[in-house]
Amino acid sequence: MFQYYKPPDDGFSGVWIGRAWLPGSQGGPAVIVVRPDGIYDVTRHVATVSALCEVSNTAGYVRGLTGERVGDVESLLRNSFAEGRDESRPFLLAPIDLQAIKAAGVTFAASLVERIVEEQSKGDPAAADRVRESLATEIGADLLKIRPGSPDAEALRQALVRRGLWSQYLEVGIGPDAEVFTKAQPMSAVGFGADIGIHPKSSWNNPEPEIVLLVSSAGRIVGATLGNDVNLRDFEGRSALLLSKAKDNNASTAIGPFVRLLDADFGLDTIRRAQVTLQVLGEDGFALDGVSHMSQISRDPADLVSQTIGATHQYPDGFVLFLGTMFAPTKPREGGGGGFTHKNGDVVAIGSAELGTLVNRVRTSDQAPPWTFGVRALIASLTARGLIESASRVAG
Repeated sequence: MFQYYKPPDDGFSGVWIGRAWLPGSQGGPAVIVVRPDGIYDVTRHVATVSALCEVSNTAGYVRGLTGERVGDVESLLRNSFAEGRDESRPFLLAPIDLQAIKAAGVTFAASLVERIVEEQSKGDPAAADRVRESLATEIGADLLKIRPGSPDAEALRQALVRRGLWSQYLEVGIGPDAEVFTKAQPMSAVGFGADIGIHPKSSWNNPEPEIVLLVSSAGRIVGATLGNDVNLRDFEGRSALLLSKAKDNNASTAIGPFVRLLDADFGLDTIRRAQVTLQVLGEDGFALDGVSHMSQISRDPADLVSQTIGATHQYPDGFVLFLGTMFAPTKPREGGGGGFTHKNGDVVAIGSAELGTLVNRVRTSDQAPPWTFGVRALIASLTARGLIESASRVAG
């Protein structure tokens, strides 16, 4: 699967961090720094990515860190694929640890329409085409031109209510309040090369290629990475109250491969202009390509962060925030009206010129390795290695 990986266009000339599993009697999760000449273990300086995010001028601090060289980037990436992994050698983990894992939904017009399709078809993929065609006629408005929470959005809302066409997805898509939900538990995300999980009872699902922001406990955006917010369209379409079952399953959150920290050369404006690509390749020969343009997001990333954290909601260990996707695949795979759905063995590659590529293989959640290493295990590992003090250290 390594052939689907593409490095960032500028190599690793920016400031990059991540996490890796280091083998051996004194091994365990390590905070790493990624540089053009290799990967370095800096856990003795700061033992969690959560604590690192609390450092003021995080990028400047990381530039000055020294550590033991773990290996070259390509070797670590290659050994991170679940199939054929040599666990006696280092491999990548998700590049976050104690942070809450949050996600923003319905932040693009295209995905807004598809959420309504799911809702009105009651999760039945065979009815999707008919509902999709009907919506295009009935809604009429160019949703790309509607700014959420604006007077125009309110006028459209009132008009649709009068016509009996209002939807909970339109409420969060063009209303003043964003949808921000808990995608998964801290420490549960899988990283580059790992198997990602689809609930075995789902027959209509898709990947969601997204940019993911890394945010400190004070709400400061520290960096960005790539993520797959795996989604079960049939579960959520049956009822929005099944969102947790549609989103939070074993191995259903993939993040990585590394976090790029914000600095003078990589800022929020770069993220606002980014393009996120998606490639799905099935063992049956099926191929799917797509692209999500961040310039078409309906809510600014900074606004989504401010709606996630504030006086009414705090995250003392920081959080990551999936920004949403405009990509909801409808390309038919086996006929019928539902369009795309995953099959076991699909390879999913999510990429951007600025952040590299996140590659994973699809399995059902009961086939993917179970999640067993949580917060208690991390604390025990750091204690055994004499690193527990650096786990909470915050530099000035």
